[in-house]
Amino acid sequence: MKHFYTLSIFIVLTLFCRPPASRAQQGSDDQMKDRIRAAEIAYLSQKLDLTPDEAQKFWPLYNKYTKEVEILIAERRKHNAGQKTANQPTDQKELGYERRMLDIKTHYSQEFQKVLPAAKAGNVFRSEREFRHELIRAMKDRQSRNVNGPGARRFRQ
Repeated sequence: MKHFYTLSIFIVLTLFCRPPASRAQQGSDDQMKDRIRAAEIAYLSQKLDLTPDEAQKFWPLYNKYTKEVEILIAERRKHNAGQKTANQPTDQKELGYERRMLDIKTHYSQEFQKVLPAAKAGNVFRSEREFRHELIRAMKDRQSRNVNGPGARRFRQ
């Protein structure tokens, strides 16, 4: 199992530690999203230590959860983009998004408990948060290497 965890981290780091030129050749944002999603699945599978039966029940439910969260985030971004020109107070709207996010997580927490043992269901959101932190850390590391790496000085003169 420790090997699987190491492999997951390696996949995440590999996705974000390549030079920019090789990423440009790889293609679009959709491909990057697919790679991130694959790394997330590997990470969560390892962290939750799902049995085949649990995985069969969990992943369709988790996919529905992530779809709802993505829709809410897209709505929030669209609203925030429109607010840049409108100069209207957004506290109530922002609070509404936060409330909806909490409602989604509360609902799916209960749903996860129906298909997973309590200890595993309780670790879903924590493991998801850990994955995002690892992803952000890997991206920051890659960015700092690009800024401070070989050849960076010739652009800063």
